[in-house]
Parts: sequence; structure tokens; C-alpha cells
Amino acid sequence: MKILVTGANGQLGRELREVLERDFPGQAVYTDIDELDLTDELAVKRFVEANDISHIVNCAGYTAVDKAEEDKALCYRVNVEAVRNIANAASETGAKVIHISTDYVFDGRAYRPYNEADKVNPVSQYGTTKRQGETALIALAPDSVIIRTAWLYSPYGHNFVKTMLRLGSERNEIRVVNDQIGAPTYAGDLAEAIGKVLKSHQWVPGIYHFTNSGVASWYDFTQAIFRLGGVSGCSIIPIPTEDYPTAATRPFYSVLNTSKIRATYNVETPYWMDSLDKCITRLKSQQ
Repeated sequence: MKILVTGANGQLGRELREVLERDFPGQAVYTDIDELDLTDELAVKRFVEANDISHIVNCAGYTAVDKAEEDKALCYRVNVEAVRNIANAASETGAKVIHISTDYVFDGRAYRPYNEADKVNPVSQYGTTKRQGETALIALAPDSVIIRTAWLYSPYGHNFVKTMLRLGSERNEIRVVNDQIGAPTYAGDLAEAIGKVLKSHQWVPGIYHFTNSGVASWYDFTQAIFRLGGVSGCSIIPIPTEDYPTAATRPFYSVLNTSKIRATYNVETPYWMDSLDKCITRLKSQQ
């Protein structure tokens, strides 16, 4: 087994590195933009062939949701063309692909957790390109596994948890949206799930949903971050989405049904607040 991890310097990629070095020591190759430009089709093909890659875990993606509304061309290259290049390389070499996608493929108007067969209807450039990436992968490398996730955070990179901890220490008051609902998801738990898929003796291609269990608004999430992070002296003011305009439209409801991946790959989905506690404990240990 030889595993290629793309986007290896991002928050999920760095968590995945820890899982793979524990479970598959010496069997993974880690790349980011400096080592491998995924938008270069020939470079991707040559890299996969030269390194005898058997599995590709694509953690790379253009994830600046608001910036994507202006930077549409780059967003498309990273979220669609790069995935197409990975799919072509996998198709030619027989490598298996695990690709990370997003809740943003849905419009957020649901009344129950989305399952994998629900109709997609992205309402932003980011969501549209992520769906196009899914479609390209399925068409060119149908033996792939696609994992949609949501509200991802970790001790690494830029994310909501680290931003709120910083703002809580700098300000007396912050305003946080309380009418968007999702499942905060610790990237370390998603990395463990990916490890389970790789270790499984049966490869079952298709689309899967993975998040931590439970639901919260961004306001609920912030309250938990402050409580577990020991932030005091900063008030959290709940506001509606309309009072916090952004370039990209956000799904109001983006809870994902995770029963399929739990049943197929025996994956655990820990409660979001327990995982948040684990992440913040790690952050404190790094200070």
C-alpha cells in the first residue's frame, strides 16, 4: 500500500499525517502545492506512476468560501480541474481515491439531516465547484470514495475555533450568527474515519457523509468554545444571518446523516462537544 495525501499542509492533511504514520508507517507520501501542482495533469500522472501510488486521499481544495465569489477561475481549477486530473491518474494506474467534499453541495433548506441520495443544489461558487469535482471524479474514476463533511476545525490552520479564541481574548463583545445550523466537526475525527476506510478489507465506492454527532448554531458553537477555552470578559451577541452579510450564501441547515459511513466502514462519530474539548486541550498544550 502506498498512499498519496494531497493538501497535506492543511488542517485535515496534518491530522491525517498523524493517523497514517501510526497505522501505515512509512507507507504515505505527503504533498502540497510546493511538491505537486494538482492543476498540472501531466505532473499528477507522472507523480502517481513514479511513486507507485495505490491510494490517493485528496484533502486539497479551494475553501475560501467568500473569496471564491471573486476568484472563480482559481476556485474552479483547484476544486474541479485538479480533481479531474487525480481521477484520470487513478483511472490509468488503478489507484483508489478518497476525496473530501462538503455540505455546501446542498442549499440548506432541508428540515432533516441530508443523506447521500438527497438532491444537490449548491448556492455558492465554492459549493458549485465542489459538486462539479464530485461529478468529474464519479465519471472518470467510479471506484472512488467521496466523503462530504462540514464545519471542520483542528489545532492546525485557519478555522472558526482558533478565530473565536483569538477574538475572545481581544474584544469585549462579538456578534455571532444563531440561525445557521450544522455539526461542528473535528478534523482529527475525520482523519480517523479516513484511516478506517483505508484499513477496511472491503472497498465500497460511493458518496458518504461524515461529521461529528449532534447539532449546533454558530452561536452555540462559540459559547462552547469560550466555556471550554476558558474565555471570559467577552460577551457573545446572537444575530440573524441578515445582520452579517457575506459574499457567498451559506446553507441555513447543513446537518448531514452519517448512518451510511458508520454502517459500511464501522466509523465512529463522536459528540461534537467532546471532540471540541479534545481539540482545545491540544491547543492549550501547544501554548
